[in-house]
Amino acid sequence: MTTAKLVLATRNAHKLGELRAILTEAGLDVELVGADAFPEVPDVPETGVTFAENALLKAHALARATGLPALADDSGLCVDVLGGAPGIFSARWAGRHGDDRANLQLLLGQLSDIDGEHRGAHFACAAAAALPDGSERVVEGRLEGTLRYEPAGAGGFGYDPILQPLGETRTCAELTAAEKNAISHRGKAFRALVPQLRELLG
Repeated sequence: MTTAKLVLATRNAHKLGELRAILTEAGLDVELVGADAFPEVPDVPETGVTFAENALLKAHALARATGLPALADDSGLCVDVLGGAPGIFSARWAGRHGDDRANLQLLLGQLSDIDGEHRGAHFACAAAAALPDGSERVVEGRLEGTLRYEPAGAGGFGYDPILQPLGETRTCAELTAAEKNAISHRGKAFRALVPQLRELLG
């Protein structure tokens, strides 16, 4: 059987490396490349209203554009007392996409008077696979935790410095990369996607 080539809808080298490790660990014989291998393919607007819709939008667009099986994910922070927000708006909660510091400060300000027992939250991730023929699979992973009052730790990105996973005394930003990958929402979602991917690829 020839090695299947897959494309992941990201230009983030860290995310690509993380998924390569997960697929290798699962014994899946595939060659994984990032979206930067296809510079002519534009980024896909995330117009869905759920993580799953956004992940599928990106996977289908990339599969159609490249003619290869494609993988994509969408993730964010869901805060219980905010009814699941920021959710799909996590990366642009403060108004400008990807301004981690502003997003963190706005969220902490909104929750400043919320007691510790009501600061439950989770990271959610939807991972999707799509083939050029339109076949698709999508699964979700979660990392449950509570929100700190102040950021702690220099690792990770986004909301990692304020989410403390259940059973942990450290935030996600204080964990090592290996510790975080073992429990992360993205890791769980992509591990759950592996058997579906195997089925899709036949």
